[in-house]
Amino acid sequence: MFKKREMNMCEGAILKKLIVYALPLMATNVLQLLFNAADVAVLGIFKGDAPVGAVGSTGALINLIVGLFVGLSVGANVLIARCVGENNEKRARRIVGMSMLISVVIGVLLSIVGIVFARTFLSWMQCPENRIDLATKYLQIYFIGAPIMLLYNFCASILRAVGDTLRPLIFLLISGIANVGLNVLFVTVFNKDVEGVAIATITSQAVSAVLSVITLLKGKGFAKLELRRIKIYPKELLMMIKIGLPSGIQGCLFSLSNVLIQSSINAFGGLVVDGNAIAMQLDGFIFTSMNAISLSSLAFVSQNLGANNYERIKKTLWRAIGLVVVVGVVVSAIIMAISPAICSFIADSEDVANYALIRVYMIASTYFLCGIMDVLSNSLRGLGRSALAMSLTLIGTCLLRVVYVWTVIRSFKNLYLLYAIYPISYVISIVMFVIAYVPVMRSIKRQIANKKEILQMQENPA
Repeated sequence: MFKKREMNMCEGAILKKLIVYALPLMATNVLQLLFNAADVAVLGIFKGDAPVGAVGSTGALINLIVGLFVGLSVGANVLIARCVGENNEKRARRIVGMSMLISVVIGVLLSIVGIVFARTFLSWMQCPENRIDLATKYLQIYFIGAPIMLLYNFCASILRAVGDTLRPLIFLLISGIANVGLNVLFVTVFNKDVEGVAIATITSQAVSAVLSVITLLKGKGFAKLELRRIKIYPKELLMMIKIGLPSGIQGCLFSLSNVLIQSSINAFGGLVVDGNAIAMQLDGFIFTSMNAISLSSLAFVSQNLGANNYERIKKTLWRAIGLVVVVGVVVSAIIMAISPAICSFIADSEDVANYALIRVYMIASTYFLCGIMDVLSNSLRGLGRSALAMSLTLIGTCLLRVVYVWTVIRSFKNLYLLYAIYPISYVISIVMFVIAYVPVMRSIKRQIANKKEILQMQENPA
């Protein structure tokens, strides 16, 4: 039985429901970036380019470390969505309880690693000497809030699995407003720089995490959190790891390739690092808008797999690809149009603004390809082929980028060539995913047909 805020993704118009599901998720992602951009803007306006570059140089590293563990929340999302399709509320609640425990435990471990090895990791990335002290300070404070961050990610993933993307948006809006206010307070009143922004970030994340946990505790449907179920269930844990760990490794490897690219960017000097940090805030709006569609496809495919609806899985995949292309092209055009004014406003110098625009134009013009790749990857994960999605990403993006940086960029130290690796890797990955889908969809069709045959035999015994 579906509750008021839950969505049945197994019936009704697919495109309409995809849009209804994705819009709050898209708004959530964009708001998150707006609040992150506010961090950078406050630092840039009141403290100059150095703190901006320090915060920007930590982004790829944060995504690398955090992405590995956040992947497990994808495992929770897929399993709960399947439970919804199977109408198995009891099992869904077991997964919810176990997810809460896992998020806190992993968060504590992540805090320890991040705090102890922050400077070491940044040194490996060749963070510029005039940025590394500020970057280390930011990174260590940021990782103090790792348990809070992971708790919110798991809660949001659970709510989205049952079709509720609105309340995570509301919680983020509340915490984001608090984040902006705290940024201004710490930077302007208390005269802090990167540490003020970091403290504001983890404090505001605590707000959204608390609101999310309260929502799950008061819930009545598949996503209800019951205190007696906060424990480990071996069977569900193994399934979560099977789906979530490859997803986490995929995110980790993807971020690792970005860390390598960031290291190459660092080698171009402080002005390029500062410009890249500003540009990343802008092209991030494109990525997160498209990411809302790919995460929607994950939930829709998972629910329909649980409901044994093969035709609806196929239709979801095609509609999600079409939708992500439209969103990617439109948002990219908007970003390219407004980026000159924004870069000039944030940057202290014309050189920094120009370097920012180089990245914006090169990435935004082809970023819809990344959206297609992510829809194919997340849908494959929703079908239970998480390890395959990880392997294809490893080859098509990570391995390719590593080889490219070690060969082309080392031979020709050219910023345009460095940014060109993004669209090149997207195209190659898409081709590999399309080839992989042919046998996967045949296998899923047979799997669903066999399940239906078994159910019919159980319902109509000879």
